[in-house]
Amino acid sequence: MTLRALHDAAREALDPVRYDYVAGGAGEERVLAANEQAFESYRLLPRVLCGSETRDTAVDLPGARQAAPVIVAPTAFHRLMHPDGERATARAAAAEGAVLVTGTAATTAVDAVVAAAREAAPDPAVWFQLYPHPRREVTEALVLRAEAAGCTALVVTVDSPVFGRHTRDLRNGFTDLPTGYAAENMRDLPGAPPGSLTDIPMSPALSWRDFAGIPRMTALPVLVKGVLHPADARLAVEHGASGVIVSNHGGRQCDAVPAAVDCLPAVVGAVAGRVPVLLDGGVRRGSDVAVALALGAAAVGVGRPVVWGLAAGGEAGARTVLAALRDEYDHTLALCGGRRNADLTQDMVVRKGGTW
Repeated sequence: MTLRALHDAAREALDPVRYDYVAGGAGEERVLAANEQAFESYRLLPRVLCGSETRDTAVDLPGARQAAPVIVAPTAFHRLMHPDGERATARAAAAEGAVLVTGTAATTAVDAVVAAAREAAPDPAVWFQLYPHPRREVTEALVLRAEAAGCTALVVTVDSPVFGRHTRDLRNGFTDLPTGYAAENMRDLPGAPPGSLTDIPMSPALSWRDFAGIPRMTALPVLVKGVLHPADARLAVEHGASGVIVSNHGGRQCDAVPAAVDCLPAVVGAVAGRVPVLLDGGVRRGSDVAVALALGAAAVGVGRPVVWGLAAGGEAGARTVLAALRDEYDHTLALCGGRRNADLTQDMVVRKGGTW
């Protein structure tokens, strides 16, 4: 089943309010659309007579050696999409050799997510996405929880000083989880009664000093997610980041920013090879993966396509998405004369109306 067919099947299967939660973006959804449309303006210039019958597409990432070049980006509330929720996503990612980034707002606690991943692979890479909490002791408790569960890296989201205004959710009145669902990682945290939940607050007062405290809490590598400006990429490295993820939160925060892929080359230049740079936002086909890697990304994250696969077919559906993207990418790499990811270089990317 194609990714488009999985999307259509998911839309048919889901309650419209739940579909809109995943599909929607902030404001007029200009950035949501731009993330996908931006890839249409890039083209690849293949090299010839330099390929191989077999290709090596594995990539070494912080806390994930020999991983697939497509990772599962953090997305919330998987149990709203399928009863098996994050457990099914974890098994699918592990079976395909893909890093899973499970989030603070997951509807399954991180220890259960890692345990499910280990059902499909002996040593899966699961990263924990973290919203820094204004109370340091809560942030530290979440970090320790991720460590104890067996996560191999942390991903700190920094593009959410306030909640984005999601037009569809506001229209639908979807402002809280239905009864029986919760952000389980926020249960039993410092300052709250036993068994109760702590809110996930956003704070515009958080600073690079707050971020720099997180790598000091843990031996795990810490990536920073939500960077668009090259100056922030440099600051991330200076404050201890082990990786930078170029992202505009899937078009769910500010509806006036560029497409993520358009910001990638400048961030790659600013980081200058000191840490890996990843990208998420708008990746829908294997050729998109190839463009991003040619522009300097070490790997790409996909969010909505995996959720559509989950909603349409559970674990098998999510796995189909990851396998299809990996196969399409490998095919594109072969067509571009590549043997490995590093064979895709910036001089092989052109834009409509000119070259880089």
